[in-house]
Amino acid sequence: MLISPSEKQLEIIRQQLGREPRGLAGIAVQNDQEVPLVLQMDLLVDDKPFPTLYWMASKDIYQAIAEIETAGAVKELEQELIDNEALRAEHLADQQRYVDLRWASASEEQKQRIEELGFTPLYSKYGIGGISQWDKIRCLHMQYAYHLAQGSAIGRILDERYELHSKIASALI
Repeated sequence: MLISPSEKQLEIIRQQLGREPRGLAGIAVQNDQEVPLVLQMDLLVDDKPFPTLYWMASKDIYQAIAEIETAGAVKELEQELIDNEALRAEHLADQQRYVDLRWASASEEQKQRIEELGFTPLYSKYGIGGISQWDKIRCLHMQYAYHLAQGSAIGRILDERYELHSKIASALI
């Protein structure tokens, strides 16, 4: 369920982003202290497609994921997608579910504007994080944001290997 941010949460989001939020549809995930962890974004921002539906807002979780990416996890996971057919199938299903969810989240007015601008094909082509090659991983931050909001194979692996889920309760910003 999408949460409309309170004034306090908007201030936290400004601190998290380091700027005024643009294209914010609402909070997709927050912790028990009501700290926004994942933001849901509008499909269009200033008449341009926003590359992702979910945006990792928590700086604490963002930093933990940055360290995991720096250690080479993206290449390792992409190799696993090649080697493990079941994981690959689950990941591709996650991509399709994401595309379907993203389009379903649009209002009729948004869909009409997207069609007027000629962007409709983009919303069926680009998966998690705006990637067109669905068997690849563009960004673990966007993968994990999607996982927290909806659940995903890559996010589950990140929780199992790196215990990212343990950072959720303690995230302060």
